[in-house]
Parts: sequence; structure tokens; C-alpha cells
Amino acid sequence: MKDIARLHRKIAPELISIMEDRYNILRHIQYAQPVGRRALAAMLGVGERVVRAQVDFLKSAGLVDFSPLGMTITDEGGALLSELAAYIRLVCGLTDLEEELAAKLRLERVVIIPGDSQADAAVQRELGRAAAGVLSQYLGDNMTIAVSGGSTMATLADAVQFSAPGSTVVPARGGLGEQVEYQANTIAARIAGKLGGRYRLLHIPDGLSEEALEAILASDGNVRAVADMIKHAHILVHGIGQAAQMAARRGLPAETIREITDRGAVGEALGYYCTIKGEIVHVTNSVGLRLADLTGIGRVIAVAGGSSKAAAIVAVIGAGRQDILITDEAAARAIQGLLHY
Repeated sequence: MKDIARLHRKIAPELISIMEDRYNILRHIQYAQPVGRRALAAMLGVGERVVRAQVDFLKSAGLVDFSPLGMTITDEGGALLSELAAYIRLVCGLTDLEEELAAKLRLERVVIIPGDSQADAAVQRELGRAAAGVLSQYLGDNMTIAVSGGSTMATLADAVQFSAPGSTVVPARGGLGEQVEYQANTIAARIAGKLGGRYRLLHIPDGLSEEALEAILASDGNVRAVADMIKHAHILVHGIGQAAQMAARRGLPAETIREITDRGAVGEALGYYCTIKGEIVHVTNSVGLRLADLTGIGRVIAVAGGSSKAAAIVAVIGAGRQDILITDEAAARAIQGLLHY
């Protein structure tokens, strides 16, 4: 397959853009169906006439159906989309880039999704789907899964389409007080519901003092039990944020945010703020996982995309153990540029 992709790039590179366009259209139809041409054109940021020509071809190929409600993808189109995704990654050189980044970042595995999740909501959903697929590959009987919060983790919960009745899902850390659908507790409960498993929640906000956390742990046996489950999870799936944005979301004082950024922090995960060299400059107190605890986790999976998160991703990977990175093409190429600098 790699040889075919290499020949394709050399002999007919102009066809790659056509394949990418049609793949992108199929991907958007699959997520938005039923969808009209005008709405689809707006999602893609192209003219309606361009969309009409492409979807007419896709309909004639038996990949898309039209109805009064809008366009839907056929079973054949859905099956082809899965196969096409793998080939698109090959012809765009993403498979080689995955191997390069895995070696340079010292990761077990890197998975790259075509596109830019910051510019295209469909790509962010693809990130969630890829994360769900990776999770299914490593999920065994009676495992405990820890998950962080955030919009990307919410797309993972949306994408879970398999069962693991013996599993238990727990939040990786306390809450941020953000939108309820993006809170780790909510995401843990949703994933557990999809898996047919159990969940345990942690109703402790981030940012409490060490004294308050110690008092809670000393007096509440349920919190202690959940905290212990989190620290011994078989799989952790977490997002990565930009330091300044995450500090603001956590409601840190402006003076603290300035101090964090002045000290060079660019990335954040699990309440740890890290510089591009992986140095930790600030920690938000919480019951739950800390970077030092990751050595006790079976497998650590980070999920983050968008070119603006490239430095944050490099920072977090450098700060503590990570096994697998799931990202998008925009972030991956920006990371490649940072590593070559």
C-alpha cells in the first residue's frame, strides 16, 4: 500500500486533492446527515456550485443518497470512507510522519487525522472517533479507565460504539466548573453508559488548598476510594491545553496567570503547567492524577489537535510519561517544525 501511495504522489499528484475534497465531503455528510447542499457548502467554506458537482458524482457512484430532508451517506459510502481515510493518510505522508514523531517524541505510537480540528469541527469529531478506536484496541476485561474533561474528550464519548460491561470509568481529576457536558465527571458517566459499565464520580473542584484536600480525604472514605481507583487505572485518556487558556478556565488570579506565562509555560495537562522543554512551573491542587502517578497507569493516551496546540503538546509529552498521541495533521506538521527548529 505504501508503494502504491508513493507512485500516486509521483505520477498523479493532482488527483490527491480531488480525493481529499471528496473524502472531506463524505466525512461532513456522515456527521451532519441529513444535510442540504447549502448547509454543506457553508460547513466546507466553498461555493454551492462546487458542492453540487461533487455530490452529484458521489450520488452516481452510489456513495450518497438524496431525499427531501437532505443528503445522507449510503452503507457503501460509509464503508468506503473508512478505507479511504487510511489511504488519504498514506498519500498525504501522514503514516511516515506518525513514525517520525513517535521516534522523536519517544512515544509508543502516534495517530494523525487529516485536517485541522481548529478550523473544521468534523476533524475534531474524527479525533474523538480515532481516540475511541484506540481505546477499544487496548480495553480488556474489568479495566478501569480514567478520563479528563474538555471538548475533545466529549467527542470521544460521542464516538464510543462498543461495549465493555466489566469496565469502570472514573474522572482523572476534579472539576473545572466549566460547561457541564465538558466536565470529567459527565464524560466519565457518558462513556460508562456507552460501554455498559460502571462509573465513580469525584465531586471535588480543582484549586482547593492542600489542607482542604487532606481534610476531605481524611474524612470521606468514598473520595479516598475513588482517588485510589484513579491512580491505579489501566488506561488514562486525557486532553492537552494551552497554558494561559487553561489557567483562565480554572479561574486562577490574573497575577498567577502572568507568573505562569512569564516562567515560560505553554502547555497544561492534569493541572500541570509546563514549558516547551517539559519543565513544570505550576501545579493546580486536586484530588486525582498527578504527573508523577502516570508511571502506575497501564497506558497513557493523549488527544489534542490544532496547530496552536503544537507547543503545548511537545511541552506535556516532555514533562511526564505518555504512550500514545492522537492528533491532527495541522498540529503534527507544526510539531514537526518545532522539533526541527
